[in-house]
Amino acid sequence: MPRLNLPRWLKWTAPPVVFLLLLIAFWSWDWFVPLAESRASAALGRPVTIAHLHVRLGRTIVVTSEDVRIANPPGFPSEVPFARADRLVAHVDLMESWKQGILVLPALEIQKPVVEAVALNDRTSNYSFGSSASDTGGSSQPRLGILRIVDGSAHVVLPHLQADFQLAVNTRDEASTEPKIAAEISGTYAGLPITGQALGGAIMALSEDRPWPVSLQLANGPTQLSLEGTLRDPLALAGADLRLNLQGPDMVQLEKLTGVPTPPTPNYEVSGRLDYAEGRYRFSEIVGRVGQSDISGHITVGTAGERMDVEGELQSRRVDLADLGGFIGEEPGRRTTPGQTPEQRRAQDRNQSRARVLPDEPFDLPKLQSNDIRISYRADSIIGRNVPFDSMRAELEVKEGVVHLRPIALAVGRGQISGNVTLAPTEEDRMRAQADLRFERLDLSRLMQATRTFEGAGTLSGRARVEGTGNSLAGILGTGNGSLTLGMSGGNLSALLVDLSGLRLANALVSALGVPGRTPVQCFVGDFALQRGVLNMRTVLLDTEDVLISATGSVNLARERLEVRLRSESKSFTIGALPTSLLISGTFRNPSVGPEMGELAARGGAVAALSALLAPVAGLLPTIQFGIGEDNRCEAMVRRNTRPAAR
Repeated sequence: MPRLNLPRWLKWTAPPVVFLLLLIAFWSWDWFVPLAESRASAALGRPVTIAHLHVRLGRTIVVTSEDVRIANPPGFPSEVPFARADRLVAHVDLMESWKQGILVLPALEIQKPVVEAVALNDRTSNYSFGSSASDTGGSSQPRLGILRIVDGSAHVVLPHLQADFQLAVNTRDEASTEPKIAAEISGTYAGLPITGQALGGAIMALSEDRPWPVSLQLANGPTQLSLEGTLRDPLALAGADLRLNLQGPDMVQLEKLTGVPTPPTPNYEVSGRLDYAEGRYRFSEIVGRVGQSDISGHITVGTAGERMDVEGELQSRRVDLADLGGFIGEEPGRRTTPGQTPEQRRAQDRNQSRARVLPDEPFDLPKLQSNDIRISYRADSIIGRNVPFDSMRAELEVKEGVVHLRPIALAVGRGQISGNVTLAPTEEDRMRAQADLRFERLDLSRLMQATRTFEGAGTLSGRARVEGTGNSLAGILGTGNGSLTLGMSGGNLSALLVDLSGLRLANALVSALGVPGRTPVQCFVGDFALQRGVLNMRTVLLDTEDVLISATGSVNLARERLEVRLRSESKSFTIGALPTSLLISGTFRNPSVGPEMGELAARGGAVAALSALLAPVAGLLPTIQFGIGEDNRCEAMVRRNTRPAAR
């Protein structure tokens, strides 16, 4: 048989070609599965498994991973992985990856991903990755183009937030060339039902001049949240141009939803611009209302440190002080505030019907100790019936659980009440309070207008110092020690007020019928001592044109009871005057005003006629206060009336 003569070159090249053809025919990319699993596990800091791996070569390489699973960290069930997906298809642009020095993925498709995100009672979670996972951030982070998710779902359980909800995620093909990522949420959050829809762009970060659109509508119980706008870098939450709208019956329900500490409020609706930079969220250009008060300004929240850091500037053109009641432990708002829920109206009814008046809601010490807060607030105008204040400003600072109000100022006419207040936690889970307040040239007419019964004119000044310890405002005042000095020289007061103090029935009846009448004030001075929650009247004197009035007694802030006697000495003969003391006694909620019955026992009486006159003002007399004067007449009067009696 003749021998086959092959060209020399074919003899040399045939074996390698045959070997290459056999290699291609029997090649399996699964040989690289251990390497891929090792690299992924190192990047995420926990085991990653891949069942099969396929690669399609070309300028753009297509890598397909099948049955991908990311395990739970230690301490969580091993039978259910943290995440799994039927298939991951990644398109890798080799040329761009070489040029940019990072992995460039023009497209990534995840088919049927399932995530089980769980936190335990101690707040450890299976979705918190270690330092190995974070090491892939920064400039080495992959550049991702179109993200397509097919039939994705997630189950989230967060016991510390009372949250258990489901997420359904899919990429939705829109009429435009760019698909959208749509998500739906349902379940519970903060113990309340939560539902919502989100829609975001699928173009992620390949082009910085193409912002990523986002739209979110969320309902958590009665709280409504909507977010519309764009992000330049959604993976880093950077370059935000977002409008956030919040509305609901009470801002305290926002705390678990947003993480920002908030006191109870009436119903509210606020909107503003939301962005994120350098680990801080900024809610700016705020416009809205809380109860009957408007609100504007900005708030910035930092979450990088051990404690949440909140700072901001807020202002109101018009504010109802009742809307701020949650800051001092009062039920905020009024029963008549528009938009109040039935629960809030019932709470107002309970507040009005309870025996105590001073706010006794305990301070939330864990909240104070877990947040650093710096908030300035200004109210240009204060509205509300029986409110003598014209405007308000305050600087609130909370640092490591210590609360400072410095300063706080309330304008009254051309004067103001101003001062500093400090609250510091103690080892007994209570707060130690120190307050130093000054009353500077307060407009008496504004104070009298608040009573809606009496009239007056003049300027008042004074000072108050209080120290106390407790777990509420009522508790602090009920243990407090300090002093209060008030007074006025010059001016005038409604004749009704002066006549009632001396039971001058004829003049009082004329004044009560609407006949105008004022009496000039020579001087008023009041000196009070606060000892263990009891305010004792050391010296209280009012010198008018024709009568000298003195007061004795005490006010028990712990028991919320008072017993005060007003005694007058007429400077001239007056028909109808009864020389007896006027007794103001009872509780803060239900005080009683009447003559000292022991002194009137033998006098018969006009008491029945007087009681009808006193009824409208019974609740007002205990609240009238004055300031310290700056006139020698007051000093002379004090010396004259406090001189020891001759033996």
